[in-house]
Amino acid sequence: MDDSPLWWPLQRLVDAYRSGSLSPVEVSELAQARIAEVDPTLHAFVLATPELARGQAAAAEAAYRNGSAGPLAGVPVSIKDAFHIEGHVTTLGSLAHADDVARHDSGAVRRMRRAGAVVVGKTNVSEFCQSATTDNLLGPDTANPFDPRRTAGGSSGGAAASVASGTCTLGLGSDGGGSIRIPASFCGLVGFKPTYGSIDDNGGFRAFSPFVSVGPLARSVADARCLHSVLSGDDAGNRDAPADLGPLRIAWCPKPEGRPIDADVCDAAAAAATKLAACGHDVSETVLDLGGWEEIFGPLVLAEEGERRGHLLGGPHELTWYHKRSLMAAEQVRPQAVAAARSAQSRYRERVDRCFRDYDVLATPATATTAFELGCRPRSINGEPVTRLWGAFPFAVPFNVSGHPAVVLPAGFADGLPAGIQLVGRHGCDTELLSVAEQLETRLDVRPFARMPVHSSTP
Repeated sequence: MDDSPLWWPLQRLVDAYRSGSLSPVEVSELAQARIAEVDPTLHAFVLATPELARGQAAAAEAAYRNGSAGPLAGVPVSIKDAFHIEGHVTTLGSLAHADDVARHDSGAVRRMRRAGAVVVGKTNVSEFCQSATTDNLLGPDTANPFDPRRTAGGSSGGAAASVASGTCTLGLGSDGGGSIRIPASFCGLVGFKPTYGSIDDNGGFRAFSPFVSVGPLARSVADARCLHSVLSGDDAGNRDAPADLGPLRIAWCPKPEGRPIDADVCDAAAAAATKLAACGHDVSETVLDLGGWEEIFGPLVLAEEGERRGHLLGGPHELTWYHKRSLMAAEQVRPQAVAAARSAQSRYRERVDRCFRDYDVLATPATATTAFELGCRPRSINGEPVTRLWGAFPFAVPFNVSGHPAVVLPAGFADGLPAGIQLVGRHGCDTELLSVAEQLETRLDVRPFARMPVHSSTP
């Protein structure tokens, strides 16, 4: 990793713009050059947007001169290709939408534009955001910047790879089943899924609607907080952590209801969890009852997919095997199962809420494994069979189903690859949760990008 401004923390970048020692236009050009250098290997971007970025960078430069700069003025960002940018294609990772040009911005994109962000490109997704890896029929799979033979995760894998490879400062993602947090863990990033329903994305793509939240991917909690603040409608883009939280009761939960977890991954997260005690918090190990989410998540996701995209079966456009399988399964979902799942979701949320009677924050490993090879699915973890892809992510979907805010940050390395820890907070306590994450980040002092190879177009 070099000292290019593309690797700087957001505050340092903004301070340099404000002092006049650095130009947003210069950084915009650096971003496009970096994309050209690494994307032939990583395939993080569906398209780069150099003309859009130049115009936005010039506007940001003028805003710094006249004192009207917003909190993201001149900051290079990537936009997941599940969000609309007016005048640009939104593929949703599908051949069925390969030529669809957006007529308006998504709500999240509008807020980022208003804050002065410089959009360097749109990032790759799994087809209709339906997989925890980023593969589709539009092009090659998105690779992990730490090892291009491995996945970046999904469905916000392109967003994660774009930030982790230094093409931009921030990535806009969405999380309906771990789609921000899984790539964040695999790529050594901070990924934040806010409380369900707390951020409106009016006009954006709908998938996993009962579960999805819009959120940031970043290289630090402070940077993630700033983008989250903008997405929440705070035009000032608050970067300040709240006052001292005081001692908190934190539950360390390393055992996912009978599912296997890689020992090295668990050890990295466990070592990180002990640092929470060094922050002054009361940390105790416990077992959480998180079972039952499959009976809610499956019927509701399949019913929505069948209703919105069932017409694609037998249509003129080829579909990925996993999305075709989802649409075929959707045909078997009965209305009674959907009604039962909706009813069960409210009870599931109440059950998770009860965990917070005894604890203020829950801590878990972010994933059950590190990034696996492209084109593969983990068949076993710790010698135990894994029959479905979701088995690698046992702590992700439960908090989509319950709606609680959850943040992933780097915990260390396992077998040379990033491993993460997840912190979960009470409904609506997003700011407090990010403050705990920043406390932990400071104690851990994990610097994953100092160990990352700087990949060019030659793998």
